[in-house]
Amino acid sequence: MAQALNMLLFRDVIQRVPSAQAYVADLEDRGEPLVFDHGALRTVAWPCGALPPGQAAITRVLRPLGFELAATYPLERLRMTGRAWVHREHPEDIAQFFVSELHPERFSPAFQAAVSRVLDRSKDPLSLADLDLLDALEHQRRLPLADGLALLPKLLACFGRHHGVFELEDYQTLLAESAEMAWISTEGNAFNHATDRVTDLQTVSDEQRAKGRPIKEHIEVSRSGRVFQTAFRAAQVQREFRSDGQTVVLEVPGSFHELIQREPVDASGRLDLSFDAGNATAIFKMTTPA
Repeated sequence: MAQALNMLLFRDVIQRVPSAQAYVADLEDRGEPLVFDHGALRTVAWPCGALPPGQAAITRVLRPLGFELAATYPLERLRMTGRAWVHREHPEDIAQFFVSELHPERFSPAFQAAVSRVLDRSKDPLSLADLDLLDALEHQRRLPLADGLALLPKLLACFGRHHGVFELEDYQTLLAESAEMAWISTEGNAFNHATDRVTDLQTVSDEQRAKGRPIKEHIEVSRSGRVFQTAFRAAQVQREFRSDGQTVVLEVPGSFHELIQREPVDASGRLDLSFDAGNATAIFKMTTPA
């Protein structure tokens, strides 16, 4: 179930991000493998209508699928907290989830009011029957095939936007203080990015730049010196807003594709599966509007 959900989420990013689609097509043409390292999404630690607040909207799905909290990363400059969730049985083989929470209480009262107006009518994609199946999966660690097939698309629906169209003025208020919250307002809990684990990030990055693709100029290096990351710029998407009683459409940042290189922790060959707050903060800039 965990791997099936990850593959559906990865496909979703590929379908929405042209640079990711082109990158994956190159690998397919050359017959080279792609290793899905992790996916990232953003949440808000704030009342969200019928949806559980913050990471709880997602961790209620991850725990029954065998994921556990591996580490917490304060993202102070963004006024957010990141958390890595790793699969307890297959940590290197099943992609991790990097779930971040934004903390509106660290922003202005006007910002907080705009957050409430945007999120207060959020709907929960999971029914009570779905939650019962998740509970059974968590405790029994298995489901009948028919139940698993019925539940999977409902789990996929959790990784999306659960609130409706809102006022352009609120979007501008959010954007003035947090590009990350502005992104959440238009994209919700959709995968912010998916990540390919490569063995030589510099070479891959140079190749993508030579192809004219919108990749970061610099590679981010963790404090440990074992984790290297770069990314493509976010795809631009069209989103609707309300303004003076009319519907207006703006181009805003959507999701993107990331590349990561992980070096072994020691002579055992066990990979460093950790993240780095500095790397993460720099990668978040991929969705900052131009």
